[in-house]
Amino acid sequence: MSFHSLSFLLFFPIVAAGYFCITMRLKSAPLARLFLLAGSLFFYGCWKPAYLALIVFSVVVTWVSGLLMEGRKPARKRLVLAGSLALNLGLLFFFKYYGFFTETLSRIFAGSLALPSFDVLLPVGISFYTFQALGYSIDVYRGQVRAERDFVTYALFVTFFPQLVAGPIERTGTLLPQFKVNHGFDYERVSAGLRLAAWGMFKKVVVADRLAVYVNAVYGAPASYPAAALALAAFFFAFQIYGDFSGYSDIAIGAARILGFNLMSNFRQPYFASSISDFWRRWHISLSTWFKDYLYIPLGGSRKGPWRQKANLMITFLLSGLWHGAAWHFVIWGALHGLFQIAERSAAGIKRSAAKAPCALRKAARVCVTFALVCIAWIFFRASSRNEAFLILRKLAAIPFKAASALREFPAQGLIGVLRKEKQILFQLGTDAVNFIQPFGYFHFWLSCAGLVLLLLHDLWARSVPDLPSAVGRKPPPLRWAGYYALSFALLLSWNKSSAEFIYFTF
Repeated sequence: MSFHSLSFLLFFPIVAAGYFCITMRLKSAPLARLFLLAGSLFFYGCWKPAYLALIVFSVVVTWVSGLLMEGRKPARKRLVLAGSLALNLGLLFFFKYYGFFTETLSRIFAGSLALPSFDVLLPVGISFYTFQALGYSIDVYRGQVRAERDFVTYALFVTFFPQLVAGPIERTGTLLPQFKVNHGFDYERVSAGLRLAAWGMFKKVVVADRLAVYVNAVYGAPASYPAAALALAAFFFAFQIYGDFSGYSDIAIGAARILGFNLMSNFRQPYFASSISDFWRRWHISLSTWFKDYLYIPLGGSRKGPWRQKANLMITFLLSGLWHGAAWHFVIWGALHGLFQIAERSAAGIKRSAAKAPCALRKAARVCVTFALVCIAWIFFRASSRNEAFLILRKLAAIPFKAASALREFPAQGLIGVLRKEKQILFQLGTDAVNFIQPFGYFHFWLSCAGLVLLLLHDLWARSVPDLPSAVGRKPPPLRWAGYYALSFALLLSWNKSSAEFIYFTF
């Protein structure tokens, strides 16, 4: 059951109405938790009921491990934590990485090593709920939270349906206590949640799914397209994945807010970041902070010298790339972000003594450079293999040389002469534009462009407004309702039963 499906549009009002009836009429927090837990398990079971056993196993293991660690000696706690980590990561490894592991070993040993193979479907959301459950185990081990003794409350913490499949990956101390409080119906809160969820749906359906038409065509046969088309596809994919994943997060946060629960913000205008480290403070915040708190800092962080810090950064980002997918192009994507951060910190160390407050032009240049580096890394993320990614990069690398050649010839040949020489490229760009527009018509093309511009304007506005949904609710009613109708109209026009699933569902 996906957020942009008709079944969810039926499921969520029923769950919300039932939850509010229990909390406001019966005033029973245990019954409300049990009701939400049943709804969450039903939500997850709609994908493949057999995989409910996996999430229940993870819940039971981490819940029992928390109880066994409470008040025990350090050696006993370490042993229990190790068991919890081994069982949960073992399941994650088998379903997500076993095939990648056996294929890699087979290549290393030139096929002489025969390992059994299993044809299993990756359980949706397994990386997300596994990390959230393991975060609880580690928090209990560290003594940061007390072990939860009520099984239903803890099970709901791991399986809460708005953020179950693709996050945000919540922390124990912020989300779990919220389930112990009854949340009644509040008009302002529900309105703000609906606005946020509707905006997330707009980003997914109007922006991401429309841009995906061109991105899928180009990445489906990158050898057939010129460098300019590949550059446009890389640019579009940056906003496709942003609209897709941040749209999911907005719907999850909005749905939870309607029910009375506050989930952490997962995105904060990432493409306005002025450095790669700044980008990771704004992109998939719940995952980046999870890796920071549970991997980077325990490895030593920046406390053990510059070389150890660089090694810790690279380990963290390599594992982050592997978390996203069991393939070498994901590992390279993570490695690139690690190298970008190492280079950035090294350059900052050299220039720190002469650093000055950046002017607006300098900051804009830094934002553009950061965005370009992120787009280059996205090529490895989106490509179907590392060979295809390198093919795309080789083609893109020719653009600066062609531009320099055109500039050298410009004084002698003039604009008309240069354009005549490059007419084949211009013709191909025109053909690409027509191919991009044709699948859904000129109106939908301009609608997706308008949605992309609106997304950027939204992020500009959000930089100075901490709670944008509530701020929109304070606008004059005519302006506010005009926006609601325009957004609803765009959604209805763009809605397509064949819309792609959310990208991060595969992780």
